[in-house]
Amino acid sequence: MAGTARQGVLCLARKFAGLELNSRRSAWTAVSKVFPYVSSTDHGGEKKKEVPHDFRVVYPEFIPDPKPEFRNRLREKLERKDMLNRRNIMEIPEFYVGSIMAVTVADFNASGKTNRFVGICIQRGGSGLRAWFILRNVIDHQGVEILYEMYSPLLQSVEVLRLEKRLDEELLYLRDALPEYSTFPLDMDVEPVLEGAPVPVNPIKVQLKPGPWHERWERKDLQGVLDLGLPERFYKRAKLHEKPWEKYDLMKEYRATIPEEEQADIFHEIAPHYPQLEASRRRIRRRRVQSARS
Repeated sequence: MAGTARQGVLCLARKFAGLELNSRRSAWTAVSKVFPYVSSTDHGGEKKKEVPHDFRVVYPEFIPDPKPEFRNRLREKLERKDMLNRRNIMEIPEFYVGSIMAVTVADFNASGKTNRFVGICIQRGGSGLRAWFILRNVIDHQGVEILYEMYSPLLQSVEVLRLEKRLDEELLYLRDALPEYSTFPLDMDVEPVLEGAPVPVNPIKVQLKPGPWHERWERKDLQGVLDLGLPERFYKRAKLHEKPWEKYDLMKEYRATIPEEEQADIFHEIAPHYPQLEASRRRIRRRRVQSARS
């Protein structure tokens, strides 16, 4: 009886040991599925290339929209391919909010079947094939704004007449500024920029017209606007709408940006075409200098 009991105990011990081992294996499998190992090398054994700073700044439309409801990996991959093909046909120069640009589009109602508009870029946004920018100019004492889709087949040419940045990321306040800050001649000449030189930042501060305005500009942290000259109660009310804690909100930053690893994957996909994009960028700058000298 004692031997039979001992054998039964040993059998139960083996079963429990097997269950514990199986539970460890299943737990390890579950963890490995949730947190897969990401190798630092690709299938070819080469190290993934780091994302250069110029890629994010000059080609922001290649970075997808960070909102999850707008994400689709297959669509984004196909769009990047279409964007590269479009850039092979038409040169899209480097530009920023604050640059003076001239855009020519196909217009069947125009006499020459094309229409050319000159203005300052006051806003830029969108990603992929939905990238867009807005140009503003004052013509005959009337403010005119046109939104262009960057990869639209109607675009014939995009020229940068003055390459520069401003102190703010958006210049929508030019709608409430004096007209001279948004007035540019339609036959404006190209201003040269030395190849390899940093993009200049225009420190100008504009003067807004008396209210009412399109927005409560005193509630925004604007760097390129002169003192608004409002009574003290407006600034006290603006203090109540400030959100100083947002700069410490890691989740907001996570939801508003694309992770570094995913940006590296996107650049790794575009890397074979990146030298061609940079060569086109340098060629446009060189052509701008030559046209300005002539």
